[in-house]
Amino acid sequence: MTFSVTDRAFAALPLGKRPHGRWALSARWIVADTAQGRRLVEHGEVVVEADRVIYTGPRFPGEVVARYDMGEALIGPGFVDLDALSDLDTTVLGFDAQPAWAKGRVWPRSYVENGPYEMYSPEELAFQKRFAFAQLLLNGITSALPIASLFYREWGETPGEFAAAAEAAGELGLRVWIGPAYRSGGMVCEAPGVLEPVFDEARGLAGLADAIAFAQTHHGTQGGLVSAMLAPDRVETCTEALLRATMAAADDLDCPVRMHMAQGVMERDTVQRLHGATAPAWLDRLGLLNSRLIAPHATVATDDDLARYAATGVTVAHCPLVSGRHGGLLRSFARLRAMGIRIGMGTDTAPPDMVLNMAVAAILARVADGDTAAVSAADIYNAATMGGADAVGRSDLGRLTPGAKADIAVFAMNDAHMTPRVDPVRTLILGASGRVTRATVVDGRLSMRDGQVAGIDLQAAQARAQAQFDGLVAKYPERTFGHPDVAEIFPPSYPLMEG
Repeated sequence: MTFSVTDRAFAALPLGKRPHGRWALSARWIVADTAQGRRLVEHGEVVVEADRVIYTGPRFPGEVVARYDMGEALIGPGFVDLDALSDLDTTVLGFDAQPAWAKGRVWPRSYVENGPYEMYSPEELAFQKRFAFAQLLLNGITSALPIASLFYREWGETPGEFAAAAEAAGELGLRVWIGPAYRSGGMVCEAPGVLEPVFDEARGLAGLADAIAFAQTHHGTQGGLVSAMLAPDRVETCTEALLRATMAAADDLDCPVRMHMAQGVMERDTVQRLHGATAPAWLDRLGLLNSRLIAPHATVATDDDLARYAATGVTVAHCPLVSGRHGGLLRSFARLRAMGIRIGMGTDTAPPDMVLNMAVAAILARVADGDTAAVSAADIYNAATMGGADAVGRSDLGRLTPGAKADIAVFAMNDAHMTPRVDPVRTLILGASGRVTRATVVDGRLSMRDGQVAGIDLQAAQARAQAQFDGLVAKYPERTFGHPDVAEIFPPSYPLMEG
């Protein structure tokens, strides 16, 4: 879907470039951050010079090289995605296809004994990240911490694919915190419904060493768009030695750590069996909970777990769409806020639509509490912007204020799907679709405009992505217990008509 451009000069700006000099974006509505707090400005402007915002408010009184009028639009800070999809999402295959152990989500013993292997080539791994990064920009996401499945991998992610990811971030114009995911173990299906953890400590520590080397080489590259992150995969796949070494390395590198925990029954039961505690309690016992840690999804967190998060400064990456698809929800957004727990937002699935995730977050928060006043649109919007920025220690992101990075998202408010309009932030969330994202600016560069992203032919990429995904699905019988046919693993919603 494309949107009409009210200012032909804006349509003529080259994608992937910064406009020359000091320039202004104006629109019916601006989200501005002031010393008094976040404010809406009607008929306002954001003024950018190089990579920084220098002004937000009513019409700028100074001189600018150019003004680009977005018309009936909302201009706000770009979204910060703490759990951003960076592959061709396999979690969508789990919708209407359960249980997970019978659907290729856990390796069977036969597959392990035959030797796990990479189901994508290095070129395919590089392509899927480039394609996923473009999808993030289409949805107004300007900062991302990528996440991908390890189920179809030989073991962990590789430095080579993330070197390609760093290059893609620079070419497309996306701000990222990246590093190859690593683990000491994985779950193996020994019999129907019987899952057992299998560990290889040396392999996990080697993965961490690769991640540290990657961080030392790539942090600050691509004009500052690339930052380091350590990404131990899931808490049940990690050992004490790996987690201690990870947090020590994060202190040395001064970087965030993201690890999934308190997110599901299988994880909860496995960690309880291995360590005699929930995952947050186990890490707290080890002294490893701190403000560097970003922990998706907290949907099975206990009261004690949440109290530990509050006391230690852990950020919960709230991913309501993927959690809801799997029958889970945060209990609850309002409760975590009241406890003082830091909350950011993540997409973690396809589509990587932060607006849709905000809508689902608002709905599920009110369902969880049985209270329509449990959260406001502003609460959710703040989590998707400032909450994520604070999690990575960047007060110059997720905000539109003088001195902040020029990371900006523009949303059409004159789209038929957004009518009738009320307050623009509520309208955006009630509309529940990032498809009204009209432009995305990162570091002062125009990364996306009207459905086109710098550095990628999306039409050609979409066809390639679908073909690559279909090839992966065809391999699912090899890594599914009992090795059934694909049609049995993923039956159609309705029987196919014969004849």
